Amino acid sequence: MIEIAGVRPDMIANNVEPFEPTHPGDLLKDEIECRGISQRQLAAEMGVSYTVLNDIVNGKRAVNPKFALLCEAALGVPAHVLMGLQTDYDMLIVKRDKSFLKKLQGVKRVAAVF
Repeated sequence: MIEIAGVRPDMIANNVEPFEPTHPGDLLKDEIECRGISQRQLAAEMGVSYTVLNDIVNGKRAVNPKFALLCEAALGVPAHVLMGLQTDYDMLIVKRDKSFLKKLQGVKRVAAVF
């Protein structure tokens, strides 16, 4: 392990995974509350069902690119930020899936040598 300026890479704060992953719905919930609008009002403005928006805000449904772009248009929250949060959330959830990790350990590396 290489130390940079006396700091071990495995001790850098950016390498720490959160105890609770942040779902993009958490960000949307904060935006909705800060703006003083209701989920029903926002859903209507975006042209999506209240159920879809509510499921996302409560972390029960994933954000997809179309929904992220609708949020960007309605709230000004960059779509790539929501998609990045969703990807980070999904990766962390998968990394905590013991059955998948067991499968992953059994996979042999396949590499071409050039």
